[in-house]
Amino acid sequence: MIVPTVRVTDMARAVEFYTRVLDFDHVGSWPTMADPSFTVLMRDGAELDLSSHAGDGVVGQKVIVLVDDVDALHASFVARGLDQRHRLDSPIHLGPTDQSWGAREFCADDPDGNGIIFARR
Repeated sequence: MIVPTVRVTDMARAVEFYTRVLDFDHVGSWPTMADPSFTVLMRDGAELDLSSHAGDGVVGQKVIVLVDDVDALHASFVARGLDQRHRLDSPIHLGPTDQSWGAREFCADDPDGNGIIFARR
């Protein structure tokens, strides 16, 4: 199993976004959610780690999450407040898009600009 670690600058803000908008479960934060800290999130049996430690990479990463129903998931995220209108230059941020390689996907940027791509292959 490979577990990606995504660098964030404000752990409390990041955990709020990932759990409230993107449906991740907060497993725990160490030592607390005060920065710098480390957090484990889970979604559909897959783990995603967040770190606000300066040495744990840079913000602006991309992570792909495989899902069954891209359209329904996007609609539920929008209903919870996902607003990507600031990304008018990127159709994949505005809604599910059929890609030339056969995937249907959309991207949601977290508050630090990390892109979480939800895809059905």
